Amino acid sequence: MPADLAVIGLGHLGLPLVQAAVAAGIDTVGYDTDPRPCAELRAGRTPVEGSLTASEIRRMLSGGFRPTTSAAELGRVRTAVICSPTPLGPDRTVDLTALRDAARALAARLRPHTTVLLESAVPPGTTENVLRPLLEEGSGLVAGRDFHLACSPSRLDPGNRTHTYASTPKVIGGLTPACTESAAAFYGRLTDKVVRARGPREAEMTKVLETNFRHVNIALVNEMAVACHDLGVDLWDVIRCAETKPFGFHPFRPGPGVGGHGVPVDPGSLPYSGRTPGHPLRMVSLAQEINERMPSYVIQRCATLLNEHGKSVRGARVLLLGVTYKPDSADQEAAPAREIAGRLMDMGAQIGYHDPHVLDWRVRQLPVPRADSLYEAAAAADLTVLLQQHRTYDLQGLAVKAQLLLDTRGATPAGAAHRL
Repeated sequence: MPADLAVIGLGHLGLPLVQAAVAAGIDTVGYDTDPRPCAELRAGRTPVEGSLTASEIRRMLSGGFRPTTSAAELGRVRTAVICSPTPLGPDRTVDLTALRDAARALAARLRPHTTVLLESAVPPGTTENVLRPLLEEGSGLVAGRDFHLACSPSRLDPGNRTHTYASTPKVIGGLTPACTESAAAFYGRLTDKVVRARGPREAEMTKVLETNFRHVNIALVNEMAVACHDLGVDLWDVIRCAETKPFGFHPFRPGPGVGGHGVPVDPGSLPYSGRTPGHPLRMVSLAQEINERMPSYVIQRCATLLNEHGKSVRGARVLLLGVTYKPDSADQEAAPAREIAGRLMDMGAQIGYHDPHVLDWRVRQLPVPRADSLYEAAAAADLTVLLQQHRTYDLQGLAVKAQLLLDTRGATPAGAAHRL
């Protein structure tokens, strides 16, 4: 049965798009080369941690959504959106393997007048220099003449109920003005506002700027956290005062590390076709270096606190609270908790954890004991470390129960715990 839309890649990018499309009455098929997400979805379960709930999945299925591993479905749609994962590889360059696979699968079945959109986070130039050639070579069609091609990078904030898909403006950059308008017509059915970029590279670079803005500013407050601790200054009070300035300041807060699906990308270190790459963004590299040091700093603070209370890390019972990358979510993507737990284990600590959203947690393939009773576990632990501020945590109560509490999020009442 033909569909209006094919979403390629049923992960943390593709599923929210499917949800928005089905809610808008768009007949949608979801394609993934991995059979596991499709099987989970057909069973009414989410294949991605911290993504949609089971009830949301069921509503999508009842609304006509069809998950499939059959690439033949891709040749029967008006619009195809590529939402393939683009993680950083070991050399910290973006891995486009899944995107290339998706492009080849689509190209073999691409029909004239189809609109192809790219939502994956990619280096500037990818739509024109990677995706376009694969689609044209595999289909025999010409982008901008026989089919529309545009980039519209995802702006999702998983679990955010305020800034939804519909209320978050969509940036679109098409290969031609007609490509942009075709993409705008599609996204106009899903979002309240469409923002037209000059072209695909401007749209791609928008995502790079947004992600690096977050990382650079988090790095700034992470360095401030270390400096303020050394100087005996309450950084959290400093931020509270600074954010009252009505202009020229946007508050960020430090933490034990930076997680999430958005990765900092230095476009100056990525290859461009037919032009010099110019100078790398040194600020981005430095920010990443600072943020990657935060788990080590948390370990240092843990060891110091235990030592000040006459205890050694070796043999100490350490309870980690919140092992996800963001509050009130089950998503653990790149969360610093696993690195912190591993290093404490290397130092001989006995690690336990509690997280209302994570019922099973493993570090280096080994299961970590989960606390059944939060208050009892905090009272029994030599050190309790708050790594993520979930809404369900009664932090004032925890501060009373815990023998020693290190708050890496500045969420506890002033004076109730040791803050980062």
